[in-house]
Amino acid sequence: MKKDFLSIIDIDEYELESIVTDAVRLKRLKCAGTAHELLRGKSLGMIFEKASTRTRVSFEVGMTDLGGHALFLNPQDMQLGRGEEIRDTARVLARYVDAVMIRAYEHATIEEFARYSTVPVINGLSDRLHPCQVLADIMTLSERFGDLRGLKLAWIGDGNNVCNSWILSSILTGMEIAVASPPGYRPKDAVVDQARAAGSRVSVVTDPEEAVRDADVLYTDIWVSMGDERERAERLRALKRYTIDSRLLARAPPNALVMHCLPAHRGEEITDEVMEGSQSIVWDQAENRLHAQKALLLRLIAGGMPSAE
Repeated sequence: MKKDFLSIIDIDEYELESIVTDAVRLKRLKCAGTAHELLRGKSLGMIFEKASTRTRVSFEVGMTDLGGHALFLNPQDMQLGRGEEIRDTARVLARYVDAVMIRAYEHATIEEFARYSTVPVINGLSDRLHPCQVLADIMTLSERFGDLRGLKLAWIGDGNNVCNSWILSSILTGMEIAVASPPGYRPKDAVVDQARAAGSRVSVVTDPEEAVRDADVLYTDIWVSMGDERERAERLRALKRYTIDSRLLARAPPNALVMHCLPAHRGEEITDEVMEGSQSIVWDQAENRLHAQKALLLRLIAGGMPSAE
């Protein structure tokens, strides 16, 4: 039976632990220059409605490392761009490739594609969720802390798709999530309610200093995402108090780490000083997109990494 990855909670705690473990092993193999072509002969179709740096490169390099092949598919170069229905494209691609990754504007697009696809579908980003990013982030924090249960992550700024995925991930990790956002920019109520109903500790406040108190991790993201450009001036006004700078970082415990999923607009959601500072692990989490997604691909296409590897 095929399994999709549209949300971080499409996997359970055991699967998350297994994927992270495999990702760490794959990272070691990559760093050692050891071949690990575990998906030889397999293909990944990659549909990009939105521009991408990390998602495209990490999935493409990941499939190459695993001995497979990734196809970059621009909807404007496909019949999708001429009005072909999503369900028709899904049915056809499923007969050509072994999995499909989609980076879309609307989450409903990915859901419909997955409904009609007979091969695994991966959410490479949607307006609602970004589970691949959070999977890599969980790997990154696991490398630093080991067990994540009881850690506190403070999200500062726009309660966007990455924020929603972090809130849902608390169901699996046992982390506490504190979100500081202005009214109108908070995470989706349905996501917060879902996490709380599962027993997660999730708080949504207005004051960034309240959120970072006792936090082990401070996290932020760009304020003006793709598709929000017309709201730029309004967003900058609403979010101007939500910059992770040295002053806000000083309100957190001295060993708190700083994360950003990139791209960053330095001087807006994060200062250059903090991003380049000793508490930043931004580049580690960016690198781990590659390793975590390779482990995910192995899980979805081949059932996981062989124990003998």
